[in-house]
Amino acid sequence: MVQEKTFDNRYKLLNRTINKHQGNGRALIEVLHSAQDIFGFLDEELLIYIAKALKLPLSTVYGVVTFYHFFRLKPSGEHTFVLCMGTACYVKGAAEIQKKVEEHCKCKFGETTTDNKVSLIFSRCVGSCGLAPVAILDDQVVGKLTPEVSLQRIKEWQESN
Repeated sequence: MVQEKTFDNRYKLLNRTINKHQGNGRALIEVLHSAQDIFGFLDEELLIYIAKALKLPLSTVYGVVTFYHFFRLKPSGEHTFVLCMGTACYVKGAAEIQKKVEEHCKCKFGETTTDNKVSLIFSRCVGSCGLAPVAILDDQVVGKLTPEVSLQRIKEWQESN
């Protein structure tokens, strides 16, 4: 059984997932998903805790977190703009969308705007090549995306309370 951190009840929730798998390292991705759902993002202290609980090297845990785009090492904004940069999307204009969005938001993909309203995220492929270019805007797939539509959505997010 994993020793619980008594100062934070979120660790009790995480330990349920860890203990469900008897601390088996093969459940790393499921444990990471649970941790991110509970804590919102995966900071260094949390990654160390998971590595110890699953008896895995920290480098293995960190390697998995940084390989998959859906894990976050920093808090995310209120809204997420996930731009597909797969071949079809790139060829059909994703790079232009990237450029315009970064200019407007004054931050790069992989970062969150200074007002914490929008997190810009890249994806290698979202599997909707027929709709290229594609982005996932707050869990909604938007195809045939243009820079104008992208900026309009971001402006709506930034103007909302």
